[in-house]
Amino acid sequence: MATAAPSAASRIAVVTGASSGIGAATARQLARAGYRVVLTARRKDRIEALAEELNTAGHSAAAYQLDVTDRAAVDEFASAFRTIGVLVNNAGGALGADPVASGDPADWRTMYETNVLGTLNVTQALLPKLEASGDGVVVVVSSTAGHGTYEGGAGYVAAKHGAHVLAKTLRLEIVGKPVRVVEIAPGMVKTEEFALTRFGGDTDRAAKVYEGVAEPLTADDVAETIAWAVTRPSHVNVDLLVLRPRAQASNTKVHRES
Repeated sequence: MATAAPSAASRIAVVTGASSGIGAATARQLARAGYRVVLTARRKDRIEALAEELNTAGHSAAAYQLDVTDRAAVDEFASAFRTIGVLVNNAGGALGADPVASGDPADWRTMYETNVLGTLNVTQALLPKLEASGDGVVVVVSSTAGHGTYEGGAGYVAAKHGAHVLAKTLRLEIVGKPVRVVEIAPGMVKTEEFALTRFGGDTDRAAKVYEGVAEPLTADDVAETIAWAVTRPSHVNVDLLVLRPRAQASNTKVHRES
C-alpha cells in the first residue's frame, strides 16, 4: 500500500517526548515522510540539536521546550498553531518496579501525571487544531503494559491502562469528525534511557531487563510503525497496533538465550 503524502493543511506533526528514544526516532521518520515536525520535551538542548540535525538534512523542524504536565504551558504552546495534522503523544515513562505493598506513591503520581494527564493536556489543547486541518491524527504511544499486568509493574501498568482508555474513549467520542485516533502499544523496546530511568540510573538492573534477549525492539522499529499508521489513507484508522520482539510472547513470557 502506498504511503500517503501529508496535505498542505495537515503537514505539521507535533511529537512530545522527542528528546530521545521513540520520540526522537518518530520525529526523524515523520520528517522523512514530508511533515514539518515540532519537537517538544523538557530537555531543550536535546530537541534543539535534533531540530538542527533534521534541518541540516533538508527537512523542516522546530524545537519547543515543554513540560506536558504544565497545563498553562501546554495551552500557550497550542496557541501558536491554527492547524496541525498529527499529534504523537509519546511523553511518558516508568519509575520503579516495586510491588503494590511497598510502591512509592510519588512515583505512581509522576507516572500518572506524565503518561495520562500529560497526554490529556496536549490532546485537549490541540484537538481543535487537528480538526481544523480536515485530516488530523492523534497517536497515543501506550505499551503492552496497558493491556496486561505483571508483578512489580502496577504503577506503570495503571498509567498505561489510563492512556489506553483515553485513546479508546476519545475515538468513540469524536467519531464522525475528521480526526483519527491511533494507539501504538510496544512491548520490549531497548532504548538508551527507558530502563535506566526506571531503575534510578542503576545500570546493572537496567541491563538485566534485556539480558539474553537477542533482538529486542528498537526505537526505530516503533517509529516506523507510527509513521506507517499515520500515513495510511484518511479513511483507514489503525485503532490499536501491538508490537513485540519475536522473543517476547507476553509481558511475562520472554525467551532468553543462555
